[in-house]
Amino acid sequence: MLHTLIIGSGAAGLNTAVQLHALGITDILIVTEGLDMGTSINTGSDKQTYYKLGLAGEEPDSPMALAKVLFAGGGVHGDLALVEASLSARAFFNLVDLGVPFPCDAFGQYAGYKTDHDPSRRATSIGPYTSREMCRALIRKVKSLGIAVRERTNVIELLTVEEQGRKRAAGAIVVTAEGEFETVLADNVVFATGGPGGLYAASVYPHVHTGGIGLALDAGAVACNLPESQFGMASTKFRWNVSGTYMQCVPRFISTDPDGVSNPREFLNEYIQDFGRLHSLIFLKGYQWPFDARKVVEGSSFLDLLVHIETVLRGRRVFLDFRSDPTAFSIETLSVEAREYLEKSGAVQDTPFRRLEFMNPGAVALYRDHGIDIATEPLEIAVCAQHNNGGLAANHWWESLSVDHLFPVGEVNGSHGVARPGGSALNAGQVGAYRAADYIAHAYGTSTLDSATAQRQGDQAITRWRERAVAGRGTGRTWREERLELQVRMTKAAAQVRDPRVVAEALAEAEAQFHRLDTEGCHWETPRGLAESCRNRQLALASCAYLSAIAMALRSGVGSRGSSIVIDPEGVAIDKTLGDAWKMAPEDAAFRGRVLTTTPSGDGKFVHEWMDCRPIPESDLWFETAWRKYRDGEIYGLLAGTASRP
Repeated sequence: MLHTLIIGSGAAGLNTAVQLHALGITDILIVTEGLDMGTSINTGSDKQTYYKLGLAGEEPDSPMALAKVLFAGGGVHGDLALVEASLSARAFFNLVDLGVPFPCDAFGQYAGYKTDHDPSRRATSIGPYTSREMCRALIRKVKSLGIAVRERTNVIELLTVEEQGRKRAAGAIVVTAEGEFETVLADNVVFATGGPGGLYAASVYPHVHTGGIGLALDAGAVACNLPESQFGMASTKFRWNVSGTYMQCVPRFISTDPDGVSNPREFLNEYIQDFGRLHSLIFLKGYQWPFDARKVVEGSSFLDLLVHIETVLRGRRVFLDFRSDPTAFSIETLSVEAREYLEKSGAVQDTPFRRLEFMNPGAVALYRDHGIDIATEPLEIAVCAQHNNGGLAANHWWESLSVDHLFPVGEVNGSHGVARPGGSALNAGQVGAYRAADYIAHAYGTSTLDSATAQRQGDQAITRWRERAVAGRGTGRTWREERLELQVRMTKAAAQVRDPRVVAEALAEAEAQFHRLDTEGCHWETPRGLAESCRNRQLALASCAYLSAIAMALRSGVGSRGSSIVIDPEGVAIDKTLGDAWKMAPEDAAFRGRVLTTTPSGDGKFVHEWMDCRPIPESDLWFETAWRKYRDGEIYGLLAGTASRP
């Protein structure tokens, strides 16, 4: 039996292992499909941002000032915001010490720039692969410490047992690369499975990453803010955000029939006949990449909506063409902001490709490295799922609110609200790793698990999975067919455009699919197929949770906010060219002060409740008092003999 099992090997999971080891907890196992198969190591953007406390110049900053910015995004608990702010510098400098080359000046100051939803220069970057280099540095550290890593292993169920009237984590059921089911017992489980990458057909999550939040929901873990996802335009052959200079060079948007060749046309021109305005909006997508409900009417997110209509509703395919300028393109007709940017950058060449290559040659090389030459071929795109601001609900030590000894870290932790500053997710993952490790080492250092009971639970679970696997082999539908059905449904109903009627139909279909997979499984042929068929069940449960939470938000009247709009016949007209069918519900700002919790009730159903955001705590920072509370272990709740819970 292990002291701590870590599920997932992204930047958050890896750092949790490193910090546990530093605190003397060495009986650790990282279970993963592969060290090179997570989102952190496979994604990035034009200039992938890491967000932190300001650490340069005369501009004042403090943990409280940063916490207030995180809290102001709405739907955020104040204690979590304060923790993410307070530990940001520590987490950042840990990465620096591990060799991540964040830029500093000759005097050691780490300069920053402004990111979205923040007026201060707190953001930094090492280029498009910031999170990849974070993972590589952490992997080197994990290997140097001799921390055990088990690859080519899929977790298919979280084990829990009852303890003093509450659930507690007890390990996991895994399926090996050879198709064998095994039980892994552990006193503590760090859950670092990332965002719900496998839920959407249009997704910029890497193909190798599907996410695992359904595993925790199945175990009874409470979630929060599930409707608050982030969407934006991205390439689909090689999954990558087309932000920054990919848009600032003003490429041509074309759509085709499903074959990708026939009947090409510049479809944006059908809606925006003022070419100067159209091309300026394309430019602005570089700054304003995520779909934003506030920028749909008369703003740059109108373009995302047009791409959605063209792809999801009309069934056509959309491409960025860098080979020639859009119709009637002229630098002189651009907005002042766009024109001055391109002129000052020297990007006045005669094609989008030449402008892109001049401003950012690395952006061109990135696609060439993945077999796509945008100098000679168009780049297929869609509006894709990119990040989930919601996830599992946890306290300020990153322990699940409903399953003791379970610590969700990274994107699977729902600490973000409606509008997080760009790059804050990387900070949150590193901070969460510190919090989980700190609490496990100080509050759960001694084993308390009833291993005999846990083993019996594991044996029973394996029997169920074997029966489900046998049943699945006799069914007609393959795991791929079931997965595609789920993903297409989610992209249509639960992405950036949400229609109450469509969501209700999708939820009924999702619940039916979950019941089918729960009782019958789905067809598989190989050990990999077995693992994927098992994965389908948790993905189906997760889709029920997300659709159910979205339906609750729609019934509550939250309206259009964050990275999604709500279709409402009585709402605000989006654009006259779209007709009366396209009206969006305005946001009810009162919900910015609340968090939506989602509690599993069994059988694929969920109960939802709005809770007021906890305020930012007023801390007693008199040194002698703080020192005593730390020295006595009071900060962990140890004086009361219980875990620290809000």
